[in-house]
Amino acid sequence: ASIASMDMGLLLRDDVFVDFFNTFLNLPVFGQTPIYISGMGRWYLWPELPSHLDPSPAALLAWLEKHRLPYFCKSSLCLHLVLCQKLLGFIRSGEAAELLNWQSADQWLLERCISGSHGMRHFRAFVQGTAGEELIDFWLITERLLGLDESDGSQRDLFLSLVHRLRATHLREGSSVITLCTTIIGSLPKAKHIQSISTRREILSKMQEQALFMIQSYWLPKFFMHCKMGMEEEESCQPLLQEYQERLSQASWQEPPGLSEPFPTMHIKRSQGVSGPYSSLKAKAEIWSLVKEGRDTKELKMATFQVKPERQPGPAGRAEELCLDKDALGSIPQQSEHPANTAFGGKRGVNFPGRPQSSAEQELENLCKEKIFSDLLPSTSLDQLPSLKKPVKTLDFLPWALSAEACAGQPFRDFLQCQNWSMETHLLDLWHDLEEFLPVVLDSSRENSFFLRHLIGEKICKTYLEEDSIEKLPLETRTLVSLWNHLICGEFSPWIFRAQKEICKLLCCLYEEFLADDDRMFLQFMAPGSDVPMPKVPGHAAGRWENFHLSQRMNQSLKLSQALHGTRSLEGISSKHWQLLAARDLQKGGSIQAEMKLLLGST
Repeated sequence: ASIASMDMGLLLRDDVFVDFFNTFLNLPVFGQTPIYISGMGRWYLWPELPSHLDPSPAALLAWLEKHRLPYFCKSSLCLHLVLCQKLLGFIRSGEAAELLNWQSADQWLLERCISGSHGMRHFRAFVQGTAGEELIDFWLITERLLGLDESDGSQRDLFLSLVHRLRATHLREGSSVITLCTTIIGSLPKAKHIQSISTRREILSKMQEQALFMIQSYWLPKFFMHCKMGMEEEESCQPLLQEYQERLSQASWQEPPGLSEPFPTMHIKRSQGVSGPYSSLKAKAEIWSLVKEGRDTKELKMATFQVKPERQPGPAGRAEELCLDKDALGSIPQQSEHPANTAFGGKRGVNFPGRPQSSAEQELENLCKEKIFSDLLPSTSLDQLPSLKKPVKTLDFLPWALSAEACAGQPFRDFLQCQNWSMETHLLDLWHDLEEFLPVVLDSSRENSFFLRHLIGEKICKTYLEEDSIEKLPLETRTLVSLWNHLICGEFSPWIFRAQKEICKLLCCLYEEFLADDDRMFLQFMAPGSDVPMPKVPGHAAGRWENFHLSQRMNQSLKLSQALHGTRSLEGISSKHWQLLAARDLQKGGSIQAEMKLLLGST
């Protein structure tokens, strides 16, 4: 709420906010997809406006404040920003220096490690599989829940969903949260039966404070030691460590004078030689054509379904379940590194057992493969990039956009609601719930996976698949029945992919209307009353390279957002995390540009 009420110009003076906001702005669900380089005060628009216009930064900020910031404040990226700010506030405090004997150099280095969306992903990857993971997850859910008004009908469903999620996971007997907060809440049964809303909120708020203090005072110092040890092994981090040692050697380090200089004047990069009507839909089709054709020319690292052993989650055990290789979780996995494997087959795969595949089963297997996207290899030369000749339909990139929508505060859903398309909104909700269910059921190493997959599976069945609802859904009966048979037991089913594809076909035209509406709103602010053209994407190498760069920027934004949102598994700690830390400069594009630098090298 405090972020939503602030002036956009003031918000953009905070480099940490800019980092999270850039990640959000580049999610491929939106039409206009800008990026801000705070060190230069420069905005880059995509699609661009024509060169004869001189767009006003004030108009852009007004548009962002009205049409992007409200959705950012509903996103998981914003929750991670708030948590990041609280961690940074603790790191900079005298309390931390006294409690943990930190010097100013230690505080400086830890800030560098944890700032921005990449820093928070690294921190979450570090605590994965520990009590720290549960504490962070509890803090994030509680932060969202306490910001809702349960008496507001439009928020009540989300409120109840979060309450049920807390009770099924972090408020169950034996959880790390209950163990930590026993002195606050007393006995759990008493807490459950408290009727007063204010008292219930007060209890949750105090539990959240206790969880945050444990994260700050215990897990942050452990993360700091982990970072120092990891950086020592990474050559690209040596300049950072050298500066850290220099700061340590000086009792009272003075920041370089350049850091106190005034902020650069904000401006928008002028476009060059653009023509044709402004259309983000057309621009997206050209981007996706490059991604799709480039993917077809490269070897893919396909998902391999394999059985992984479960962790025992406290009092209630879990059985072994079918799991997906972590690179397959989320819509756009890591870049290909090995020759293509085959999903559901081969030495490590799992086939539909006992009999030859029917045509329906083969179709489902193909749908599983269609869900797996990959990056183009960074070694791709300009000459190897495909030409943009084959037309791409909206349906081809709609799953990409919908996966991003879940991380972006659901602007498409709001559009459907404003148009009173209740059935289409219901279908979109089903698509998102199925997307949320997949990583939980396919990655049993996740905290509380057993409880969550049953909770989400039962919720889907109750909300969409019971007899009084199933007749209204315009999906194939075979698809709906198959979903019910598996999800009611908390089981994975490839019919999930079939259902999502049927939903995409029904929502395709409406998404095109959403993009057109997004374009209209943008033009009303940036070029009121003008016949605004859009950039013409030339066929020469530079144009293809620009589109390739844009596609990868959006891919990196989506992967990072999914990891923080929970619809993509967090990667284990690797040399890549240290290379990203060395490459990350919050004033030069931050997390997104660091990913691009690592992906594309010095090109």
